Amino acid sequence: MKYLIVGLGNIGPDYHETRHNIGFMVVDALAKEAGGTFNDGRYGFTTTLSVKGRQLLLLKPSTFMNLSGNAVRYWMQKENIPLENVLVIVDDLALPFGTLRLKGKGSDAGHNGLKHIAAILGTQNYARLRFGIGNEFPRGGQIDYVLGHFTDEDWKTMDERLKTAGDIIKSFCLAGIDITMNQFNKK
Repeated sequence: MKYLIVGLGNIGPDYHETRHNIGFMVVDALAKEAGGTFNDGRYGFTTTLSVKGRQLLLLKPSTFMNLSGNAVRYWMQKENIPLENVLVIVDDLALPFGTLRLKGKGSDAGHNGLKHIAAILGTQNYARLRFGIGNEFPRGGQIDYVLGHFTDEDWKTMDERLKTAGDIIKSFCLAGIDITMNQFNKK
């Protein structure tokens, strides 16, 4: 079975390790743990991992956040991956830093990457792993906050949070979404 694991983010050094790029950071950590390296391909950077007989295609779209749906659709079609085997990792302002929530579907909650994916796929019924980035910014400061860097306090638990996100991804592929949500969404 094949799975498409999409980490949302923006390419380029200006966005490296910003809050909005937590999706990239999650798939980078998962690839590094497995010894995988990303290759530059059409609409994004990809690497393939094998987890207990499951093929995981990790994707970091090169389309920039607001056009992420183009990359998701292309790789789903190219690799013949069904919608139920797609998982999108995204930053979430509504959750405190490091909180991880897996959902089988849902709204875009104002996130332009999710909005474009839903528009291109014609549905919001795809799995997403929301990684909390907090919302400690003044009124009108949302853009600067999401494109800003993590605090020293955030970095103290980053490795553990990235590892847990990787565990959630592997469980999604091996045990399915319901079991994974029951196991991890309480933490």
